[in-house]
Amino acid sequence: MGTLKGFPNPPAVVLGKNLARSIRRGHPWIFRDALRAGAGAGLPDGALVTVTAADGQALARGFWDARSAIAVRVLSVLGRQGDGDSEPGALAAERVSAALDRRLTFIQRAATDAFRWLHGEADALPGVHADIYGQAIAVRFDGAGARAFYLERAGLPALLVDAAQARGIAVAAVIERRRDGHDTPEVLVGALPDGEIEVRENGLRFGVDLARGQKGGLFLDQRDNRAHVRTIARGRRVLNLFGYTGGFSIYAAAGGAAHTTTVDLARGAIEAARHNFARNALALETAAFHVGDAFDFLARAARDRATFDLVISDPPSFAPSRKSLPAALHAYRRLHHLCAAVTAPDGILCAASCSSHVDRAQFARTVSEGVTQAGRRWTPQEMLGAAADHPVVPHFPEGDYLKFAVGKVL
Repeated sequence: MGTLKGFPNPPAVVLGKNLARSIRRGHPWIFRDALRAGAGAGLPDGALVTVTAADGQALARGFWDARSAIAVRVLSVLGRQGDGDSEPGALAAERVSAALDRRLTFIQRAATDAFRWLHGEADALPGVHADIYGQAIAVRFDGAGARAFYLERAGLPALLVDAAQARGIAVAAVIERRRDGHDTPEVLVGALPDGEIEVRENGLRFGVDLARGQKGGLFLDQRDNRAHVRTIARGRRVLNLFGYTGGFSIYAAAGGAAHTTTVDLARGAIEAARHNFARNALALETAAFHVGDAFDFLARAARDRATFDLVISDPPSFAPSRKSLPAALHAYRRLHHLCAAVTAPDGILCAASCSSHVDRAQFARTVSEGVTQAGRRWTPQEMLGAAADHPVVPHFPEGDYLKFAVGKVL
């Protein structure tokens, strides 16, 4: 990480805790309770700051968030060899371009034109994510500080357009997907696509609604796991729980599944799943779609002694905070118990968690314990994670949020 040459004397915020080692190792977050009382008072969101130790030694530079528990997101570690000196726009431009170049080494755009371009901290641009959906780019900022820094200081939308077009990627729109009660995305460049657009992923086609769909209608981080399901689905009866718009079901059917069943609570998502089957010319005669609660569906299926050769469980996060962890672990165990009860002998269970507060070892235990509670035996095969465009870096273990356990239920 380089220094910020264009702003030689940003205001200092002083640490109340000794975090020098963590900062030098590259951890990009400094929590408010790690600062001296009153540090940063009156600073606006997105302001550049210098983080100093209690003895006055300057350690890092980053941007300020006036309200988040994460008060500073680190952009540069002082004294470290890296990208050289640059002001915010140039620093962001260099990292935006480098992140896209990394993706284009393994993303074949003829087959896949929906992928994550910027993955925040893992791409040295903390607090921002950017996803490409065909000719649209959707960005999301983690907090008001990130939004102010990237929009007002770094000019991110223009940087994205310029970097994409320089690599032959046409951009019709850059939109911001927000978490703060704004249902309709904000248009930053161009115009919001009119209704649903179609994107490609590994040669398969999916509808994406950037105005209304959660994550647009396609969870990009599961792309590699969907591809894995395609390789193991042939001849199997597949159950896709929390199936959303049918991503895992589409891949399973394309891989030769004998039958797929997609379950989701949202009627609109199930209708989108039907449409995705049709746009891929996949037979609807061997596909079932159920609107309803996955736990209820599993309980009924167990009572009816229905079984499936391949069960995929991809629920929403059960642990939005550290405080919710015990309840989340209980919910995962219960879910995996129910999944095991409907998995045919020697069948495969694929169990996912997107809860960052649940680590891999904890999640693996919920699978094995849940299967055991069902009177079955769990033979783990793989613990997969997010797709390669959602990288995990050693200095930021918090980014290792997605777990995808694959194994046999005996």
